[in-house]
Amino acid sequence: MFHNIYRTTSLTTRQSNLYYRTLRAASTSTTKGKVLTTARINPHIRNAEYAVRGALPIRAEALNKQLQNDKSLGFDRVVFCNIGNPQQLNQKPITFFRQVASLCDNPELLKPEHRDDLLKLYPQDAIDRAELLLKHIGSVGAYSHSQGIPHIRENIAKFLERRDGYPANPDHIYLTQGASAGVQTVLQMLTENEKSGIMIPIPQYPLYSATLSLINATPVPYYLKEDQDWGLSVEDLKKSVDEARAKDVDVRALAIINPGNPTGQCLTEENIRQIIDFCQKENLVLLADEVYQTNIYKPHQRPFHSFKKVLRSMGNDYNNVELFSFHSTSKGMIGECGRRGGYLECVNIDEDVLAQLYKVASISLCPNVHGQIMTDLMTNPPVEGDASYEQYNKETKGIFESLQRRATKLASCFNGLENVTCNDAEGAMYLFPRVRLPNKAIKAAKDAGIATDAFYALKMLEATGVCVIPGSGFGQEDNTWHFRSTFLPEEHLFDQFCSNIEKFHKDFMTEYRD
Repeated sequence: MFHNIYRTTSLTTRQSNLYYRTLRAASTSTTKGKVLTTARINPHIRNAEYAVRGALPIRAEALNKQLQNDKSLGFDRVVFCNIGNPQQLNQKPITFFRQVASLCDNPELLKPEHRDDLLKLYPQDAIDRAELLLKHIGSVGAYSHSQGIPHIRENIAKFLERRDGYPANPDHIYLTQGASAGVQTVLQMLTENEKSGIMIPIPQYPLYSATLSLINATPVPYYLKEDQDWGLSVEDLKKSVDEARAKDVDVRALAIINPGNPTGQCLTEENIRQIIDFCQKENLVLLADEVYQTNIYKPHQRPFHSFKKVLRSMGNDYNNVELFSFHSTSKGMIGECGRRGGYLECVNIDEDVLAQLYKVASISLCPNVHGQIMTDLMTNPPVEGDASYEQYNKETKGIFESLQRRATKLASCFNGLENVTCNDAEGAMYLFPRVRLPNKAIKAAKDAGIATDAFYALKMLEATGVCVIPGSGFGQEDNTWHFRSTFLPEEHLFDQFCSNIEKFHKDFMTEYRD
C-alpha cells in the first residue's frame, strides 16, 4: 500500500495516459455517452481507499441482507466488527444525553403549561440544560455560527482547562462533524502541493491515507513497533523524515493517534515529550488524534495524557510548536457516531492561518447542531449533586467496565489461536492480532487475486458472519498479516462470538496446513 510512497503525482504515467486518451476520445466521439465515467472523475478519488467501509463490509452487508430469507449460511447474524460503531452493536445511549437532545428537538414540551407532566418523564437538570442550550441556540433547525455555537465552545474550553490545568481559548476551538471533518480540514490546510508530506503511523486509520490521496499530498509513513506494544520511537520518526526530505518531500506535519487505532496502544508522558521535542527540532506541525481519550483500560499503568497538557508543561521554549488536537462524541462511553459531533483545538497557530481556517469552516456554513449539542454534553456532563448524576455515573461506569472485560477476553481468545499473537488493548476499541498463515493459504490468496490477510478475513466472514478488516487496509510491515477487530459485540453474546472465531481458525488452519 505504501511501497512507492514518495511520488510527485498521485497518477502513474500509465494512468495519466489512459485518462487523457479517454478524455480526447470522449470529446471527438459522435456518439453521446455518459459525461461522467470512472475514467473521467477526479483521479484522486479513484486512488483513495477506505478499508473499514470497503470490500469486506460490502460483502458483510450482502450477507446480512441474504440472512433475511436464507437461514442456511451457518450463522444467524452478521457481526460488524469492522468499525468502532458502538450503538450498531447495541451499546445503549446515555440517558441524560438523549433526554436533553430530545427536549432541544421538541421545545414545545418545555412550555410552562406542560411542566407538571414533563417532570414525570424528565429530571429537572435535563430540563434546565435543554432550556439553557436553547437560549443560546434558538432553534436546532437554524444555522449556527460557522465555528460552532459560542456557548458550547466556551464549555469545551472549560472542559479542556479542567482536563489539562491550562487555559483554552474558545476562539481557537472549532466544532466539527465528528473528528474526521476536523482532520480532513487541517490536512487540506497543510497541503500546498503534491510535494507536501504528512507523517502517518503504520498501521494507521485509513482516514489519513484516504484523505491524503484525495488532496494529492504525500504520506510519509513511520512504523510502530509491534514487539514493543506498538510503541513509537523518535529514532524511527527521524529516519522517516530524513528519507522523505532526501526525496524532496516537504514534510510539514506529524499525525499521532493516541490512544491508537487500530493498535490500541497509549503513549507515556515521556514519549509524548520526546515527540513534541522532535516536532520542534524538525519544524513540524503536530496533529493529535485523541478521540479515544476516555477508552483507557489500564489507567494506572498507562493513563491518558493530552498533547496539549504535556506541551504546556514544557514551558515557553516550546511555544512555537503548532498543535491541532481532535476529539469526538463517537467514541468513549458515548458512542453517538451518527450525531457527528466533535471539535478541534488550535494551539500556537498563526492568527492569519486561523482566519483562513474560519473561511474554510464558513464554506460549509456550520457543523450540524445536533452534533454540537452532543459535544456540549460530552464535555459538560452531570456532576455529583445533579439529579441525573447517579444514573449517568452508573451507565458510563457499566459501559467502561464491560469494554475492559471484553478487551481482555478477546485478546485471550486471539492469543489462544494457532500461530496468532495479539497485544493487549491499552486503549481505544480495537485489537490488531498478527496471523502467521501457511504457504498453502498464501498461494490460495494469490490465486484468488487478493491480499493474504483479506483472504483470511473473507473466509472468516463467510464461515462465521464476523466482519473484521485485514491489516493491509491499515498498512503493516512487509510479509506480516493482521486484522483489526472491535471488541464491541454485546457481552452476553461474547462467549459464542469467541467460540465461532476459534472454530473457524482451527478449520482454516487444518484446510490450508502445509
